[in-house]
Amino acid sequence: MDTTQRTDQQRSADRRRRELLEAADRVVLRDGPQASMNAIAAEAGITKPILYRHFGDKGGLYAALAKRHTDALLDSLRAALDAPADRRERVESTLDTYLAAIEARPQVYRFLMHPADGSQGGDQGFDVGKHSAPLLRRMGEELAQVIEERVDLGPDSQQLARVWGHGIVGMMHAAGDWWLGERPCSRAELVRSLADLLWGRLAAAGDRMGGPGF
Repeated sequence: MDTTQRTDQQRSADRRRRELLEAADRVVLRDGPQASMNAIAAEAGITKPILYRHFGDKGGLYAALAKRHTDALLDSLRAALDAPADRRERVESTLDTYLAAIEARPQVYRFLMHPADGSQGGDQGFDVGKHSAPLLRRMGEELAQVIEERVDLGPDSQQLARVWGHGIVGMMHAAGDWWLGERPCSRAELVRSLADLLWGRLAAAGDRMGGPGF
């Protein structure tokens, strides 16, 4: 097999994988945590064994969907962090970007973070707990890197940036999960309250010398 043929086959496989992920997204938007491999295969117009062939198992499909949505969310968060605004505005914009994302697609969020209760029958649910913790850790590490690059935290800055990164992601996740379920206040009110909680230490820290600033 020559290089051109292998490249064409890889492109075809990548395109087919994207099509299957788009079919999975449609099912997740409709069914949330109750999305099943059977329903996803039916939406894609294929049999379940073919779906397994592309992703290995449910965990492989979940991981692919989680990466797809996490990549998009991280791109949006980076854009908020890079926006031409003062630090307080960027803090609020970053918090709002996360909350707006889970508010816009609550079924996707619930699929990624909450297991199905199994009451609807069909195949067993996705093992959400096995995959959601790495997803949150990835977000925490990404935010830690941004903080370390931009904010002067003094001695032990790398360790402190990781504490901040994971702490902020944990706060956003826990507060956002509670807010999405109960809606006790507006999104804007929640953003302001969370920003107030973070602001004291963030306001006092200077920009890292030679960094892009925060």
